[in-house]
Amino acid sequence: MKFTSERERILEPLQAVIGVVERRQTMPILANVLLSAKNGRLAVTATDLEVELVAAGEVTVQQAGDITVPGRKLLDIIRSLPDKAGVTFSVEGEKATVRSGKSRFTLTTLPAAEFPAVEEINPQLSFQMDQAALKRLIDKTHFSMAQQDVRYYLNGMLLESDGKMLRTVATDGHRLALCETELATKSGQHQVIVPRKGVLELQRLIGNEGNVSVDVGSNHIRATIGDIRFTSKLVDGRFPEYGRVIPANPPRIVKADRDSLRRSLQRTSILANEKYRGIRIALKQNMVLLTAHNPEQEEAEEEVEVAYQGEEFEVGFNVNYLLDALAAIDGAEVEVGLTDANSSCLVRAPGGGQSRYVVMPMRL
Repeated sequence: MKFTSERERILEPLQAVIGVVERRQTMPILANVLLSAKNGRLAVTATDLEVELVAAGEVTVQQAGDITVPGRKLLDIIRSLPDKAGVTFSVEGEKATVRSGKSRFTLTTLPAAEFPAVEEINPQLSFQMDQAALKRLIDKTHFSMAQQDVRYYLNGMLLESDGKMLRTVATDGHRLALCETELATKSGQHQVIVPRKGVLELQRLIGNEGNVSVDVGSNHIRATIGDIRFTSKLVDGRFPEYGRVIPANPPRIVKADRDSLRRSLQRTSILANEKYRGIRIALKQNMVLLTAHNPEQEEAEEEVEVAYQGEEFEVGFNVNYLLDALAAIDGAEVEVGLTDANSSCLVRAPGGGQSRYVVMPMRL
């Protein structure tokens, strides 16, 4: 195997896939990337057995072949070379050699046959959409995914199509985020859970221009963005019936300026308990009183002018969850729907919008 190329044409695909190469590996082969050179192209593949990334670039192939080499070491070598430097990569025996100018590096290799490959995914649902639209769906909901919950199906994001709309939903059991967008072409009904690492890697890859092709199989989801192909295993589990926890018509509606409410919450949160992050919200006529306490007997209090006509009552929430929801809302105004002190609140843009956020109350 032998190919030559300009530094940047090797660097770009390497940088695109390196995110899934774990630094600590149980299997040595997973620290490697698979290089496949043929027909004037170099394909670079990386996997951690959950997520697989393949990126390609044009090179001059003198001898086609496949080999695996240490991913991060190869990236560091290519990255350290001068801009526009010429690079020659060749394999002899069990060693790979990288030459550029007066530099020469010899790397260990492992056979390409040992590299774990994802089988064909046999898509049950396929669609194309704007990258910006898919990026928005992920950006507006990913922060509500659980991190290491024993309910493993919460450590990911629900991707759901009802034929006309594509929807993402994430919940950690204390809050829920939902965002939806209309599909350009009608597709089938499908519901899958993409694992947390796959969601974050896909979010990193997607840009704001061009299209993305998505194929969903029974065990995998695949997204193709230009010369990059992303494949992730799906979580084998049943996502909660999220529709039940979204308040349908909360009787108490508070309308506020999003930025002023957010800044007030941020200031009040400075003195909230570091562990529980609880904040008390007291509703009065056209006014919200925010208060926070901590074990050091310190206290923060802030009044915010809002549009609210209704009876007075108090409710407690985790301030971080409210701040995350407010950060994700588009527009200058926000609408908070409340029922009572023991019920979840609904945060959304006035008039509904494409995203909704549910936050469970706290006992303070």
